[in-house]
Amino acid sequence: MADGPQTQDVHYRRPGWFTRNVLNRAISALARRGWSFWGSRVLETRGRRTGEPRRTPVNVLELDGRSYLVAARGTTEWVRNVRADDGRLALLLGRRRQTYRAHELGPSEQVPVLRAYLKRWKAEVGAFFDGVGPDSTDAELAAVAHRHPAFRLEPASGVGRD
Repeated sequence: MADGPQTQDVHYRRPGWFTRNVLNRAISALARRGWSFWGSRVLETRGRRTGEPRRTPVNVLELDGRSYLVAARGTTEWVRNVRADDGRLALLLGRRRQTYRAHELGPSEQVPVLRAYLKRWKAEVGAFFDGVGPDSTDAELAAVAHRHPAFRLEPASGVGRD
């Protein structure tokens, strides 16, 4: 998990009431029933203080045969939990549970991932990137990369808590 850097300045945009109480709950409920919209899954991490499972909806990016998670809102609780648990996480869709080991990307590795992520979900998450979008230069994407942790996911049979 220590592949990528820890962010120098911790950036986080807290979701509003509607997102927390309506959108996230609806997306999570649909994913638990096996419905995915544009790559949505329920991310399960182990709470770093309680050890209890924590779940949140996420968008999984598929790029060049690999899977990635991007924290559009910054250093979220799920990011902190993944870092604290040595990259262990599970993605849930319906009754299917897949365990992974997440490897944090460095800023230069993030550029193509952020570009693809914004190309796919800019309408949903573009406001969190302060004007940077899929058509921005590599330098512009690299300049905001430290504010949006990104992880490459590797299947981890036997690593999760199935």
